[in-house]
Amino acid sequence: MFLFMLLFCGLAVAQDALEVAETETSGTKSLFYTDMCDQLKELAAMKERVEALENQLIEHKKCQENGKVVFSVAAQASGHIGPFNTETTLIYNSVLTNIGGAYNQYTGIFSAPVTGVYYFTLFFHSGGAHATHLTLMKNNEHLVLTSDHETSHDGADNGGNAVFVHLQPNDQVFVRMRANSHIWATARMTSFSGFLLSGC
Repeated sequence: MFLFMLLFCGLAVAQDALEVAETETSGTKSLFYTDMCDQLKELAAMKERVEALENQLIEHKKCQENGKVVFSVAAQASGHIGPFNTETTLIYNSVLTNIGGAYNQYTGIFSAPVTGVYYFTLFFHSGGAHATHLTLMKNNEHLVLTSDHETSHDGADNGGNAVFVHLQPNDQVFVRMRANSHIWATARMTSFSGFLLSGC
């Protein structure tokens, strides 16, 4: 609607310019069209500012509603998980805390609900008979890793890592286990946690 009115203003001013050349009385008409068009342009600019403020309020409300994001999960099984012959997204099926519901216990993926700085930790326990290699992923990007090599004289291994990372809505964070790697999953010894430190 505003686009049509501004187009009308452009045509009216052009027509008025022709009339100015033809008649002395068109000066008043030109002033009228010019004032009206200036007011329409100001109104269009005001409408854009109002729409921008409305979008900011919507984002602020969304941030307040989704501002509490905390999860802590563990891998729970009767023994080890892996080794597998391909890379695997590690699914932590024992949910200890999932405020905000951003972690999916069926896929092992955390999806950021709002823009902000998040803090993540991962810890593992494993046996020494196989290597352990876990990578914390952000979408397709490697963030940090933790690992331990295979050994015949070490009965058990522990490791972990942590990171601060800035996420956008729907960014995905998860733990990828390398092929021919494993973790121990009894007694919640292998865990994955995170929370929103500051958002929006």
